[in-house]
Amino acid sequence: MSRFVTVLAILLIIPLVPAALFAGGDTKGGLSSSQISVLRSSFKVDDETRAIMNAVANNKLREIALDQEAKNAAGMLFSDKIETKGVTDQSSTGRCWMYAGLNVLRPGVIEKYDLEEFEFSETYLFFWDKIEKANLFLESIIERRNKSMDDREVDWLFKHPLPDGGQWNMVVALIEKYGVVPIEVVPENEQSKQSKVWNGLLSRKLRKDALELRRMHEKGKKLRDLRARKMEMLEEAYRVLAITLGEPPAQFDWRYEDKDGNVSEPKTYTPRQFYEEVCGVDLGEYVYFLSNPLQDFGKMYEITFDRDMYDRPNMTVANVLIGDLRAYTLKSILDGEPVWFGCDVGKEHFRDKGAGMMKSGIYRYDAVYGVDFSMTRKDRLLSSDGVPSHAMIFTGVDMRGNDPVKWLVENSWGTDYGDDGMWMMSDQWFNDYVYGAVIHRKYLPDEVLAMLDMKPIVLPPWDPMFDAAMWR
Repeated sequence: MSRFVTVLAILLIIPLVPAALFAGGDTKGGLSSSQISVLRSSFKVDDETRAIMNAVANNKLREIALDQEAKNAAGMLFSDKIETKGVTDQSSTGRCWMYAGLNVLRPGVIEKYDLEEFEFSETYLFFWDKIEKANLFLESIIERRNKSMDDREVDWLFKHPLPDGGQWNMVVALIEKYGVVPIEVVPENEQSKQSKVWNGLLSRKLRKDALELRRMHEKGKKLRDLRARKMEMLEEAYRVLAITLGEPPAQFDWRYEDKDGNVSEPKTYTPRQFYEEVCGVDLGEYVYFLSNPLQDFGKMYEITFDRDMYDRPNMTVANVLIGDLRAYTLKSILDGEPVWFGCDVGKEHFRDKGAGMMKSGIYRYDAVYGVDFSMTRKDRLLSSDGVPSHAMIFTGVDMRGNDPVKWLVENSWGTDYGDDGMWMMSDQWFNDYVYGAVIHRKYLPDEVLAMLDMKPIVLPPWDPMFDAAMWR
């Protein structure tokens, strides 16, 4: 009788045990032959599925998933626009943050001198950004000379010696120290348009130099010896950059022709004098905001190594709700001031000659596969699926009553994409994928200005907030 009760108990328990434990007996996480059979049997090929499989096999996936109705409903009419002229092209480089920063300043120069178009030299600032980043890397290595190679900060530095990517504070630091020049003074060349090869070579050289500095320290060399050798290394970096990009001028002559054909008298400037006289904008009056749900809102954050100059502070950001970020941006645009912003441009964007849009739901991958691919804003960042990657500027908005329905974006991908380089962003896409924006203090409420006086919480460079603030 007891044996019968035992068998009965086992039979009653079995249905409660996960089926996977009995599929081939594999309880260690591997896929058994029985489990593979379960996967095979779960996929049923009916006529509808066969048609989808054929479409996927013979077409580009984005073209299949593109929602034509959503695409056609976009439109490029905007109720409020800031006049801009000309579209820039960062080519195959990670300089979007720099282009966006200079593009914010362009409309003021065009209006001030009544020009048909105007562009600053991005190559000029590119040169100095690389020199400063090279010094930041080597000096940071010297500073950590007593730490082992597997120290997390040392390891991070060796992995990121000379990135193209940057941030708003780097725009400000470069302009304040080196000024700006017109593009005709330092034009683009083949290398400034394609940084991968030469930047890789210079990164290799800097890693080699960093190892040498560490070995000098191990042999008992003094700090002054390391810094003297560092300067010799920077001379070599300067040579590489001068050969590659051209040596930046200490002064130059500039004259301009306005849209009525009037030509000005030439005038000699230093790059800093040119910025002060021609632009005259106080970049210190702008505040950088992020909306990062991985950190507490209403607080200030400082991100280690988020700078390009050793003797400048790290980037500090105010973390606010996305609705607040949107409200500050809207106030600026409606007042005629363009806004520098950063986003995850790779998500749900359509680009083609004559059309460019960032619109949530424009691709229906869920309909193609019958699988839910959606994630929350927070989970995308937490899992590294959200990769804030690109900086641009807002130059307009389309209002319906008091609410924006779409935004006008000036990109730096030339005129081959978008509507002659201009893009439409839906308001929902803003809420989903915009992560940061730079706003003038005059558009901020008092409670937000007070927030700027908080002591920032310091985060390491491997924190997801770093990626949320490093635009490429």
